[in-house]
Amino acid sequence: MTRDSQQEWEDYKRRELGALKPVLTTLGFELEAEQPHLIGERYLQRAVTTIHGRKLILVGKRVSDAKRAVIKATSDRDGVYEIEHDRFCRDALQKLHFAYHAFYSPKETLFTKRNGFTIFIQEFLEQPCAFIDRPVEEQFHFALTAFKAQESAHAATYNHRRFIAKTFGEKIVEDYLHTFANFGNTLCDALPDDSMLCHALDRGVAFLAEHKKTIEQYSGFLTHIDFVPHNFRIVNGDIYLLDHSSIRFGNKYEGWARFVNFMEVYSRELARWLVQYVRDNRTEEESLSLKLMRIYRLGEIIYYYADTIEQSSGDLLKLNRARVVLWRDVLTAILADTPVPPEVIGQYKQTRDSLRSADEKKRQKGLH
Repeated sequence: MTRDSQQEWEDYKRRELGALKPVLTTLGFELEAEQPHLIGERYLQRAVTTIHGRKLILVGKRVSDAKRAVIKATSDRDGVYEIEHDRFCRDALQKLHFAYHAFYSPKETLFTKRNGFTIFIQEFLEQPCAFIDRPVEEQFHFALTAFKAQESAHAATYNHRRFIAKTFGEKIVEDYLHTFANFGNTLCDALPDDSMLCHALDRGVAFLAEHKKTIEQYSGFLTHIDFVPHNFRIVNGDIYLLDHSSIRFGNKYEGWARFVNFMEVYSRELARWLVQYVRDNRTEEESLSLKLMRIYRLGEIIYYYADTIEQSSGDLLKLNRARVVLWRDVLTAILADTPVPPEVIGQYKQTRDSLRSADEKKRQKGLH
């Protein structure tokens, strides 16, 4: 990342924390010394994304009883919208009368506006074991439970869709096709020397268009578009969502796809089990829908990391280039219906571990 981008983030943190700490003190909270959400590559998303507001995600405790808390706070207008939307979606989940399973969320401790800040505080959920450190059988059980809970909320009537439109938003088949085509056009222009990537993206555009009816057939379901381990906790056998702003209605397998793609790196056996489960227990069209969404989400993550390249330097530049290559190779394998070669994942992990900064390694450990 360029020095200007990193310095801008450091300046923002310093200003915001300086003004926020006295406010938290008056509310009876104090911050912990270690703040994993503020270090490492946390500033990367802000530098390459224009749709997100600024906010601080902090770990602290309530002074009166020493109970740990997660504190989301901002004085930024777009950041305020994000926090309020997150909270609104959190509450709306409890009102989905057409859902058949409960969705759990951390207990809200405080929501207030003080001295120009919007502050949302929730209980900190301690989990005895990080998700990726659990046996793969447990990983499979919890992942499948979560996806079944999400897809049980299906917007099948006009009243359902009206509720959705004003609450979570909805992505329809035309959105998927248009967005992926944009990924292809932009990436091939930005990375013209990567013929493998352009070829894979062209094939992806054609494949999604060819199976438009299947994407549409399995749309209208609740999906968490960033359902990965750092966005949920498992406590006493229940799954708690930590990020509600990433919830929307769309294709049934969009959330599955994000999770399975993520697990290609972190738990390859789990990724294979989930794909096989859909193949063995659901219709052929549903298995195809999962493949279509995996292709879509791979285009999205390649687009994201390609966008970081010109903003990066040094080891981070090398790492982000390696990420583009990794996900390009995964996309190529998925399109060909072949397993992702283990050497692709192994080489990426070696590169990642050698290039990540000390702060980023600490941040990733903290997020687990």
